[in-house]
Amino acid sequence: QVPLVESGGGEVQAGGSLRLSCTASTHRFRIYNMAWFRQAPGKEREFIAGITWNEDNTYYTDSVKGRFTCTRDNVKNTLYLQMNNLKPEDTAVYYCAAGAPDPTIVPRNPYEYIYWGQGTQVTVSS
Repeated sequence: QVPLVESGGGEVQAGGSLRLSCTASTHRFRIYNMAWFRQAPGKEREFIAGITWNEDNTYYTDSVKGRFTCTRDNVKNTLYLQMNNLKPEDTAVYYCAAGAPDPTIVPRNPYEYIYWGQGTQVTVSS
């Protein structure tokens, strides 16, 4: 098991910033590629960012490139998502995920992940 706990969500105005954190209570965190997803009301859960276990590679969906940065601290067992220049369309519940079976890829399909955080709400007002 890799329990994940997210924090850092909230409400900001368009153009503002937030930093999300996702902390694991086990050092097993370090062996997994990690990802951030989000889900807006009435929409499917979508991949927005991911990072390999060794921090060598990061991946982003096109809509957040240049605005969001995904990092991790394997000493603190924590995954981060720095979100800048937020837009109203970024409003969603944000989830971190781990446990995809293939360590060589960071899947964009949410069904490939075993472990999920509880989600944190991000609301961006115009």
